[in-house]
Order: sequence, then C-alpha cells, then structure tokens
Amino acid sequence: MGTGYGYYNETANLANSTQEPTFSDSAIKLKAGYGVREAYAVEFCVDYIKGDEKKYDFNVDLVKAFDWGIYVNPYIKAGFGAGIIDNRNNTNKSLSYGSFNLSAGIFIPLDEHFDIELAYDYKHLSYQKVNEQDATESRTSHVNIGYIGFNARF
Repeated sequence: MGTGYGYYNETANLANSTQEPTFSDSAIKLKAGYGVREAYAVEFCVDYIKGDEKKYDFNVDLVKAFDWGIYVNPYIKAGFGAGIIDNRNNTNKSLSYGSFNLSAGIFIPLDEHFDIELAYDYKHLSYQKVNEQDATESRTSHVNIGYIGFNARF
C-alpha cells in the first residue's frame, strides 16, 4: 500500500486545432498491490488531480523491479487505466477517458516494510468525443507526472 504526491503536466492534442493547450497542477496517488519489491507486482492505483476541473484516474499496472545488489531497487511499470473529468459544477458534462501508462522509478528501502518511491509516469489519454455527430472531433493528451511516494509492505 502506498501514497504519493506529484507534479502533473498534461499537453492536449486537439484534432481541429494547431494549439496544444497545457494543464499543470498537483496530483495525489493512492495505491494497493500484490508482489515483491525486488521482482514482480500488480498495482491498483487511484490518482486525483485537483484544479478547476477535478480528474480521477483508476489504473492497473504490472511492475517489474530489479535487485542489482545496490541500496535502491529500480523498476519499470506498464498498464492501462480509465478516468473521468468531473465537470458537474460547470455547464459541461463530465468526460471520461482511457489511458495507456508507462513508468520508471526507484524504491528506496527504509527497512523490511517501508520504502520511499521516486518516479516518473507517462500516460497517453484518449478522451470520449464531446459531440458524437462530428467524427473528426477527437482529443488525446500526453501526461507527464513526477512524484514522490511512501509505501508500506506487509
């Protein structure tokens, strides 16, 4: 189990636009998983991105960590997720999206049960169409997240 706090930066690709709007804010991560710090694990994660429009990500990742006999354990992750942008306070509807996730980082063991995690996450988001009549209206985003976390292992 773990938690993390990070910096979230999203660059949108709009189908009918030459601009690439960006959005930056902080992100909070809560996760639970099963596996071994020095080998393989499956991780379930919820991300909360605060801002004018609140975002919630739900992700499943496969983690491969490496035990190279040094103090830290580097790792890579790959997975997928789904999310929602909560626009209920505005006149717009809430939007949902899917994501493909890649991540790299290190676990810094404090003892047998606790570690600090430093990581970089990349996500490719694909949003639902806002207007179903216009097939050319699509939106994707590239997301970069750098974060630090704390994990407890049982």
